[in-house]
Amino acid sequence: MDTTKEIRQVCDMLDQLTDDTSVPRNIRNGADECEKLLIESDDDFDVRIASSIFKLQDLADDPNIPLHGRTLIWNIISKLESLKKESN
Repeated sequence: MDTTKEIRQVCDMLDQLTDDTSVPRNIRNGADECEKLLIESDDDFDVRIASSIFKLQDLADDPNIPLHGRTLIWNIISKLESLKKESN
């Protein structure tokens, strides 16, 4: 699968998180920031992925996030880590 298509899938997952009103606003805003970081940043691909993973890990550690939101974040992190390995 090509990288652009996989990034789009990650962005779709981030959109699910952003659109879920049962998830706290700070988590939804963080997911939106990650999506912008992946798409709009001028940094190298590896740096964008690593920065997004770091931010998502912080979001997953938030005690107020519901279990389904945390699971979705872990799935997104897993997908990004596989993309990172493919790019090396």
